[in-house]
Amino acid sequence: MSEKQVKVTDLRSALEVLSQYDDELIYTDEPVDPIAELSGVYRYVGAHGTVKRPTQIGPAMIFNKIKGYNDMRVLIGLLSSRKRVARLFGTTPENLAFMLKDSVANPIAPIVIPREQAVSQEVVHLASDPNFDILKILPAPTNTPEDAGPYFTLGMCYAADPETGEHDVTIHRLCVQSKDEISMYFVPGRHLDTFRQKAEAAGKPLPISISIGVDPAIEIGACFEPPTTPLGFDELSIAGSLRNQAVELAECLTVKARAIANAEVVIEGELLPGVRVREDQNTNSGKAMPEFPGYTGAAQAQVPVIKVKAITHRRSPILQTCIGPSDEHTNMAGIPTEASILQMVERALPGFVQTVHCPTPGTGKYLAVLQVKKRTPADEGRQRQAALLAFSAFSELKHVMLVDEDVDVFDINDVIWAMTTRYQGDVDTVFIPGVRCHPLDPSSDPAYSPSVRDHGIACKTIFDCTVPYHLKANFHRSEFLEVDVNRFIPGFNKK
Repeated sequence: MSEKQVKVTDLRSALEVLSQYDDELIYTDEPVDPIAELSGVYRYVGAHGTVKRPTQIGPAMIFNKIKGYNDMRVLIGLLSSRKRVARLFGTTPENLAFMLKDSVANPIAPIVIPREQAVSQEVVHLASDPNFDILKILPAPTNTPEDAGPYFTLGMCYAADPETGEHDVTIHRLCVQSKDEISMYFVPGRHLDTFRQKAEAAGKPLPISISIGVDPAIEIGACFEPPTTPLGFDELSIAGSLRNQAVELAECLTVKARAIANAEVVIEGELLPGVRVREDQNTNSGKAMPEFPGYTGAAQAQVPVIKVKAITHRRSPILQTCIGPSDEHTNMAGIPTEASILQMVERALPGFVQTVHCPTPGTGKYLAVLQVKKRTPADEGRQRQAALLAFSAFSELKHVMLVDEDVDVFDINDVIWAMTTRYQGDVDTVFIPGVRCHPLDPSSDPAYSPSVRDHGIACKTIFDCTVPYHLKANFHRSEFLEVDVNRFIPGFNKK
């Protein structure tokens, strides 16, 4: 199918880009239940990632008919293919991390537009209406039958520091708890939680907006973390740089917060000071929802609560969702992680690291593969320095694999080949025990190993699968004759 230039500014223009391809977007008119069934379907169609097999890499999918809802569609899997992400940014899969790295270095701050221009406010539902009910308006999916409840999984949560006024956007686990309450789970260290704690210390609620269904540049940019984006860095400026156009915001109608002006759906509310709920209070399942490592997370005993004040949306809105363990998470988390590592190592070791990949088996957060090029004997050992820098660039990283320049980091088979033929466990493994990693890794727990002092602490590991410089002559891959395959197979495209 021929491609035409489409300027992506919101979710609908992003879908227009994908509609130019035969294999990127499918629709169904079969009515679907948002309770477990919707995710159950997409698990087979295109979730991939750490989802229980069988699954596959497949197209994004729009459900046109949601049981119990009129004039409401649900999109899933928009970013669950790296090739699709690249198409949405007009680049190649291999160049995405470099593109993201450049966007951080050249941010374009968001701007506020008049409310009357904000299409996200075309339809307004106020919580003051006695008939207001979140789940009567929005079909928040329940990913599995044992989830704590319906979740919004792709909400761009946006709030301001109550002391400085600086803004931050992040994605959090949001469970619908009542007709006007949503619980919000914070992994320790998130910037919005810092804002919430400041407001709570002052005894005040924190105004917040949740924008759902936006330009994928915002979804990718929101996943950057410190030190690449320190406290006070508004990640919406990364999206602005990616599109070379400022993200447009609008003032909320009921709270002192801003939301993404062209979002499909916006939830306005306040994080209440001192209020906590049990995440599974409505189901007693003991479970939360499927998380990116591939396991269903435990329900939290006490999570903060958002009191919803209003829901606004575009006419005929598209609610966007994802399956937690899918490649959608790998791409949203992994590509910014790659960019953060590239930024860090290039400053310290210019030209040494050729590229970085955070592959699907590593969830986008736990594993990074660094391709390095040793040019002189003095470069021996720098590969392990690069690994240490990677851990500094992204604190939740658990494993780093180092490979030479002739290994394709985007081909996990090639990476494992390097580990098989260029790695000896007793001399090429570096253990760094007792380091804080990520609480959703179930093996990072004292019950798993006595070396783990507390839940969320891990043994970070470097797997050095590079050839020692003085032995490089013994590890040349077989060279084949370069030929024009098109002579034999017309139209053949070498990958």
